[in-house]
Amino acid sequence: MLAPVRAGTAVEDATGDAAYVRALLAAETALVRAQESLGHAPAGTADTVASAAADATRFAPRSLALRARSGGNPVIPLAADLTAAVAERCAEAAAHVHRGATSQDILDTAAMLVASEALRLILAGLDRAAAALAVTAAEHRDTPMAGRTLTQHAVPTTFGLKAAGWRSLVLDARDRIAAVLDSLPVQLGGAAGTLAAFAAYAEPGKPVAEELRAPARDSAIGLVAAYAQATGLAVPALPWHTLRTPVADLAGALAFTAGALGKLAADVLVLSRTEIGEVSESTGGGSSAMPHKANPARAVLIASAARQVPALAGILYGALAAEDERPPGAWHAEWQPLRETLRTVGGAADAAADLAEGLRVHPGRMRVNLGATGGLVVSERLTAVLSARTGRAAARTAVTEGAARAAREGIHLHEALARDPALAGVVEPDELRTLGDPAAYTGSAGPLVDRALRRHHGGRSVPE
Repeated sequence: MLAPVRAGTAVEDATGDAAYVRALLAAETALVRAQESLGHAPAGTADTVASAAADATRFAPRSLALRARSGGNPVIPLAADLTAAVAERCAEAAAHVHRGATSQDILDTAAMLVASEALRLILAGLDRAAAALAVTAAEHRDTPMAGRTLTQHAVPTTFGLKAAGWRSLVLDARDRIAAVLDSLPVQLGGAAGTLAAFAAYAEPGKPVAEELRAPARDSAIGLVAAYAQATGLAVPALPWHTLRTPVADLAGALAFTAGALGKLAADVLVLSRTEIGEVSESTGGGSSAMPHKANPARAVLIASAARQVPALAGILYGALAAEDERPPGAWHAEWQPLRETLRTVGGAADAAADLAEGLRVHPGRMRVNLGATGGLVVSERLTAVLSARTGRAAARTAVTEGAARAAREGIHLHEALARDPALAGVVEPDELRTLGDPAAYTGSAGPLVDRALRRHHGGRSVPE
């Protein structure tokens, strides 16, 4: 109820308690399947485990949560429940459930599985937003509007260039999310990251001295690769129980994405103000008190996400300082912020796609606002042109005094300059009128839009 930015979205379901339980069970099943593939478990064991794991009624999230309080994590009761469910089918198969693993192996792997699904949904939202913004940028390549710096009109720009900039940020976010998605690793290390138990179980009949020789050790390392294949995740170089790079990379990519979408939202919120009115959302949000309002609700929700995610990411970065081979507290602190970060960014990406696809652009209003300063937005251009004829200092003085006269008398800047005796014979009134047209001073905005639109997913534009 208090998180409308992601309420009802696909990413909310993909990161819910039920999804996490499914991922935990998938991680447990994949481990048995990996062991079976290497001959460390009898044929058919993994299928028996998978059959038991499919009975969702045996693994109620609320029950797991309550029982997790005694051991500190939900894998302990889940492994017990899964073992019992498998034992009802095959006692021998039950002996292979969770064998050699530590709770963190399973929960970290499950978290990566959940993140993988969530990131795919985020990518879909970013793709939709980028596609819509590309259309908008092309359509409004040459639509003039006021460029604003420090809240004030600066020089003219085009709405196409603004939309192309939004798209560029969305694609930057997409690149980061895609890179993290490709690198999400499986977790497998055993009690303290040495894989010792897996080696011991791989050769259970051998004396200890023989058990620790290279073949057994190699089979344990090979199990990591087999586990990665069974889950569809990447193979890590090392167990990462206290080497939290994967989570930190996730945090960074998600925080960047929230900020990138936040830029889009921030601009829409400014441009949709009543007194500006240059854009509007396709369907505005209503007000409980003011029937006339059509609030930019999607932009508001995206902006809320952009303000929340950096704080959540900060918690995840803080967990990098994890002591020993298994951390007391740092790991546990990641769970909820990671899920909320995935959900919030996923909701923002979905909202950004809807916003971009339905954005209404009002060129007429842009032109009216562009003329609000009576030509002052092209003072830079006039100074540059006059500098070649009068010298830079004289040109700057003329334009500065002309701007003051225009503001004082309520006339256009080109009219004020035409009355300046110092410019008599230097520039004709008709030329001043032409130079004073803001729509004719958008620089290389059009070619910049063209260049930006040559960039596709996974690549950057290449200057010609």
